[in-house]
Amino acid sequence: MAQAFRSTRVVTPEGVRPATVLVDAGKITAIHLWDAHTPGAILHDFGDLVLLPGLVDTHVHINDPGRDWEGFGTATRAAASGGVTTLVDMPLNCIPETITAAALEEKRAAARHNAWTDWAAWGGVVHGNADEIPELIAAGVHGFKCFLIHSGIEGFAWVDESDLRAALTKLEGTNLPLLAHAELKASVEAATAKLSATNADWRLYSTWLTSRPDSSEVEAIRLLIQLAEEFQTPIHIVHLSSAEALPLLAEARQRGLPITVETCPHYLWFAAEEIPDGATEYKCAPPIRSAQNREALWQALFTGLIDFIATDHSPCPPAMKNQEEGRFDSVWGGVASLGLAISIIWTGILERNFNHESALIHIAEWLAAAPARLAGLHSKGALRPGADADFAIFDPDITWTVTESGLNFRHKISPYLGASLRGRILETWLGGEKIYANGTWSPQPHGKDLTKP
Repeated sequence: MAQAFRSTRVVTPEGVRPATVLVDAGKITAIHLWDAHTPGAILHDFGDLVLLPGLVDTHVHINDPGRDWEGFGTATRAAASGGVTTLVDMPLNCIPETITAAALEEKRAAARHNAWTDWAAWGGVVHGNADEIPELIAAGVHGFKCFLIHSGIEGFAWVDESDLRAALTKLEGTNLPLLAHAELKASVEAATAKLSATNADWRLYSTWLTSRPDSSEVEAIRLLIQLAEEFQTPIHIVHLSSAEALPLLAEARQRGLPITVETCPHYLWFAAEEIPDGATEYKCAPPIRSAQNREALWQALFTGLIDFIATDHSPCPPAMKNQEEGRFDSVWGGVASLGLAISIIWTGILERNFNHESALIHIAEWLAAAPARLAGLHSKGALRPGADADFAIFDPDITWTVTESGLNFRHKISPYLGASLRGRILETWLGGEKIYANGTWSPQPHGKDLTKP
């Protein structure tokens, strides 16, 4: 049965306008004027609510199979509550890690009948697995993730320059991106050694911040830019936290190098000066830096130097945050935020007095279109004929406070608890089917495995 989705504020690639979006067999077939006659189609009229493309989050740690930190069921329901219709899962927190084609098949089995959103997988590049890359490509990954420093997972070994070269040689000509956690191991180890020599107090957030200096990001990004120029293979910088790297990235962009970059909601919302000592729920790597640094990241987003925003949802059980002891050196690093990103970013935009209509265009680009392009998800991320009928229905005027009951991921630990936010997702549609509405989900999961054929 054909359907028609109507709103006075439909966010299309051409701008925000009153429109009617026609859907048949899970695909957008046309976008017409608001008052278009649609005989035989079921009409869904959303009035003045904003009709956005379904959001795409390309940086999520689902931890499935093998760990009980999260799971496809809880992660995808949490994502759907925030308007996300497509996730790309990171390869390191599952057992086995997604560093072989056989491990990818285990992940696909874990997701089967458990995903409320569509999903895809990144493969992993680790020390010594370059020969596995062709098989992972054939098995359908959308790109590869690596760490230039210890990942925190013993089975996901960090890589050095020789490993990067071996991987990029395998990726040449595929147009698949290499995603890199850009902190240099040597720089962090030197900073940590200095702190240890002075018996630094690891309950202080300032100690954690000092242990992950800006220079570790800058030097890692400098290396990655050199490799992007040499191999002409797409390289993507995940979770940029240091604004000191922005001039390097701007110069690389001016030279036309295939470098893209994301940042995360926590780097755009929090500031180091405001983080209480012992508050390990804020620990992530790279760390949350200063308020001045935060504003520079916002400016880079508005100018297009930073391409998009991804959550880096990295959950863990409560014991692994050890909030009682509160030592930043000995707890798991990661911020849990699935379902919150659009409200955090919308609130941040409003606080910076940005024009509403332009802000909605930015939201669609930063949280949907650009991440879909990175992952090669050509039917996702924008409202256009031929695309999947994935929609997020957004009320930009609601004010609400984050509580545990509003967190839909497995473990209710998040530095956003207590935050007052503007804007909230009311409904989420996947392939023309409603999967979330006002705190409830469809009884059966409809998510598809988007691994490449």
